[in-house]
Order: sequence, then C-alpha cells, then structure tokens
Amino acid sequence: MEIQDVEYLDLVKNILSNEEFDRLKEIEHHGTTRFCHSLKVSYFSYQVSKVLHLDYQEVARAGILHDFFLSDPDRTKKERFLSTFTHPKYAVLNACKYFDLTDKEKNIIESHMFPLYISLPKYAESWIVSSVDKVVGTYEFCQKFKRQISYATNFFFIVLLNTIR
Repeated sequence: MEIQDVEYLDLVKNILSNEEFDRLKEIEHHGTTRFCHSLKVSYFSYQVSKVLHLDYQEVARAGILHDFFLSDPDRTKKERFLSTFTHPKYAVLNACKYFDLTDKEKNIIESHMFPLYISLPKYAESWIVSSVDKVVGTYEFCQKFKRQISYATNFFFIVLLNTIR
C-alpha cells in the first residue's frame, strides 16, 4: 500500500524512519507484514477520524504503533494464539520505549484488541482504531485464505445441492 497523503505521512514520518519499527517489515501478519497491516489500520483510522472531526493526529500515530511488538518467526501455534491476548501490552511498552505517547495514544494501542484484551477503549478514537483493525485484519485473513475459502464454499454448495435433490 503506497500512501501519497502528505499530511498523514508528516504525522508518522518519525515512526516510519525508526529502525526498530522498520523491523516489522520482516514479520508475517495475516498474509502480509505487520508493517503493512499497521500502515493500513493507521491510515484508514486517520481518514475516518478526520471525517468525524476527531483527533486524527493521535489516531495516525497510535494506529501505526498498535502492533509494534517484535516476535520470533518460529513461534509455536500456542505462542501465536496467546499473543492475540497479550500483544497490546507489549506494543504499548515497546512504543513508549521509542516514542513519547499521550495517554490517549497509549489507550488506543492498549485497547485495540478489546474485548479480547481487558483494556477498555476510553476514547472514540480508541474505538475507531479497534474497529478498523478488525475490518482490516478480517480482510487480510480472507485474502490469505481466499483459495481455501473458495474451495470450502464450493464444497458446501455442492453438498447442499446434492442434499436438496
């Protein structure tokens, strides 16, 4: 995803130029990279927040940092599953190590997995990033498995049609 929006890019340029953040380009995430996923969530959340006259600056920054944690590519399935419930805490800690964050930005990052993670979204901006993350993640997941989903759907319809006859 290539973004041409100069205002958005100006808001996140210090994050995009950070060497540690750049490592997210090496981590697979929903069939893309964690970097690309974070960029999409951030940019789409920024656009929604802007239309709604909310704090789009903090949304852009927190949105891009919402999955800023590093993980071993050789994690077990159990470790990957558990990460679903714990990574918001690590993303906040990691983001705070490299960037100055407001309380709102911390809440946006920490609560983006609500209700799977116990941190409650306190701001409208937190709800937006959480919702956009789920939509983008679902889309990426479906793209990753679209061939398998297509086969499963076709199989389901063949069974259904044969059952009806």
